[in-house]
Amino acid sequence: MAKTIMVVDDEEDNRITCKAILEKEGYNVVTAVDGDDCLRQLKKVKPALILMDIMMPGTPVKEVVAKIKDIKIVYCSVVRTSEAEKEELLGKNIIGFIQKPYDIKDIVAKVRQYSK
Repeated sequence: MAKTIMVVDDEEDNRITCKAILEKEGYNVVTAVDGDDCLRQLKKVKPALILMDIMMPGTPVKEVVAKIKDIKIVYCSVVRTSEAEKEELLGKNIIGFIQKPYDIKDIVAKVRQYSK
């Protein structure tokens, strides 16, 4: 059975691109337009992994993440994040980072690694 991945990003192009890449690899993909939409959808679906943009309008991502239990989250960001900053952000269910714009091989490899 294919694993479900949730892509949370306020940029439609990023959601479409990421969804297309992951569906081609055999994943089921659900998308959310922001953190609040993510929380609403989590009432209906439990993904193996959430790919979440760090900077989105609406409820701050940090508050959204605090409400998500037992689901691994990978932050996606266009902002270059230093190793020290990454270490500071990692915790509980934040397990990694993916740099945008997406590199197809990188995103596929990281989703495989993190969704095990």
